[in-house]
Amino acid sequence: MTSKNVMDAAVMDRPLSINIKKVSVPEPKEDEVLVKIHCIGICGSDVHYYEHGKIGRYEVKEPIILGHELSGEVVEIGKDVTNVSVGNRVAIEPGVTCGRCDYCKSGRYNLCPDVVFMATPPVDGAFAEYITIRSDFVFTLPDEISFEEGALLEPLSVGIHAMKRGKVGPGDRIFISGLGPIGLLTIEAAKMVGVTEIYASDVVPLRREKALEMGATAVFDPTQSNIQKELLKVCSEGVSVVVETSGNQYAISETVKIVNRGGRVVLVGLPLVSDIPFDVPHLIDSEIDIVGIFRYANTYPIAISALQKSKSKLEEVITHKFALKDTKEAVELARTEKDKSIKVMIYTN
Repeated sequence: MTSKNVMDAAVMDRPLSINIKKVSVPEPKEDEVLVKIHCIGICGSDVHYYEHGKIGRYEVKEPIILGHELSGEVVEIGKDVTNVSVGNRVAIEPGVTCGRCDYCKSGRYNLCPDVVFMATPPVDGAFAEYITIRSDFVFTLPDEISFEEGALLEPLSVGIHAMKRGKVGPGDRIFISGLGPIGLLTIEAAKMVGVTEIYASDVVPLRREKALEMGATAVFDPTQSNIQKELLKVCSEGVSVVVETSGNQYAISETVKIVNRGGRVVLVGLPLVSDIPFDVPHLIDSEIDIVGIFRYANTYPIAISALQKSKSKLEEVITHKFALKDTKEAVELARTEKDKSIKVMIYTN
């Protein structure tokens, strides 16, 4: 059991306001574990809730603890838990699904209508010292994988799911639009499935530089060039897959023009508008497949296995580190300095 009944947590009581408060340490149920959190990454959704108080139909109506990209150490287990032990270093998949609906039964549990997802109102997240979660969403980290990489398995999972949905393999040449943390980690995911030609674009110079460091073949500034024309200069065969992570409505619209005939477009980034025009005659004539992705499913074991074997550069995306007590400052930096920050990490110790 923990040595105290209360813990520090960074609580958002209203938009643009986060304060450190003492809250009760949660008690694990029979099928849950209590995890002492080591580090938590700040996600774009955390920043959005902090700034606007809502995302789509999810609105912050009560004080909430944000954060859902995390790793830590198991300090207590419920009596029915058999898959992990006290002392295990673990990564946590933050969306607990029902396990009983048709989506869960068919393996597409990310579409479960009853998912309880951390830091999605009204569910509390992980900007705190401890968290409880059902044990089947806890994954042991081997020695080769750091706590930081463990926390980054969550955004990496989005990239891995994009590869699965886009049926991406070693013979593909891919273009990634948008190089925030998801776009950069999609480079890692593409390398994991054997892709060797990876092209990408972003408006922020730091992110383009980081993409080259992480293994991109070439990068472009979409404000300075026609991506289609520039891409064909360096890759005369064109690309078979486009992964759009920025959510920019113009970039989404352009995906069908950038990808080769017979190619696949994977839409990841959520746009602020719901109606986006596509050149439909071109889409039909070129027989282009378009797929959407929502979070991920069955990716953590794949990611852990792949990371054990690879010389991964996941930690390259971390640009800033803060203590839990400075969570407000950390979220402010992620909100206001997008040109200087990529992944901001919070530590409880």
